[in-house]
Amino acid sequence: MSTLGLLSSMTGFGRAAGEAEAATILVELRSVNARGLDIRTRPAPGFDWLDADIRRQIADALQRGTVQVYLSVQREGAASQIVVNHEALDAVLAAIDEISARTRVRKPAPEGILALKGVLETREMELTPDAEEALRGAVRRTVATALAALVAARREEGGRVGAVLVGQVAEIERLVALADVHPSRSREAIRARLAAQVAELGETGVGLSEERLAQEALLLATKADIREELDRFAAHIGAARALLTQGGPVGRKLDFLAQEFNREANTLCSKSNDVGLTAIGLDLKAVIDQLREQVQNLE
Repeated sequence: MSTLGLLSSMTGFGRAAGEAEAATILVELRSVNARGLDIRTRPAPGFDWLDADIRRQIADALQRGTVQVYLSVQREGAASQIVVNHEALDAVLAAIDEISARTRVRKPAPEGILALKGVLETREMELTPDAEEALRGAVRRTVATALAALVAARREEGGRVGAVLVGQVAEIERLVALADVHPSRSREAIRARLAAQVAELGETGVGLSEERLAQEALLLATKADIREELDRFAAHIGAARALLTQGGPVGRKLDFLAQEFNREANTLCSKSNDVGLTAIGLDLKAVIDQLREQVQNLE
């Protein structure tokens, strides 16, 4: 077996802290399995303008996984201001007008309206362009550090998954070899089985010609032959090992091979007319299911 390539799991965690002028930054990244790359950000209030930068950095480093992003920015001694949320205020005023048109209820005083949740908001004072650019750079560096930790964690887990996959592919190869040399596939066993089946055809198929019996015998032999499945198994085993050696984001390709493995195992079981060979086919299906379950964790 060639050297195992650098594989990555889709599960991991990365955390980093950073500083900008009069600001403390905290970034946490968590990732779990997903069919594609799904980035979900939670920037600190008032810092949504950093969202696009964060998404670009993650998309450049990862290809698959659901990534949860937590960003906290604490500005030391930052002045705050109270502002009106005009969207919320317009909605409240519209509701008041609608109620007033239907009833004789007195309209609330302005202070009552302002006391409603969401109408007034406390926001930090806006940054100067230079301070904003400095903060953007500091956040980018902090995200890069957290992202490096996340990538390292995913690769560490990917190495463990890869080692398990190597063993499972080896077990599939062992079972395929057992199927290849199984006594039921020997010429003598096939000849005896065909003789018995042709005899049955002769007993039930009154009037069958010798030529027809020969055709039926050939059909039975063809249906019972698993040489094609064994050859495809060998090809898939080679492809799986090549991907594990290659490393990188090979999870989708390995998942496809797992489906192909399962298809061949199903065909082997359906063609088998021997209890021992069927048992090997069922063992193959069990190992393939385990392999596919592990593959779901890879990027």
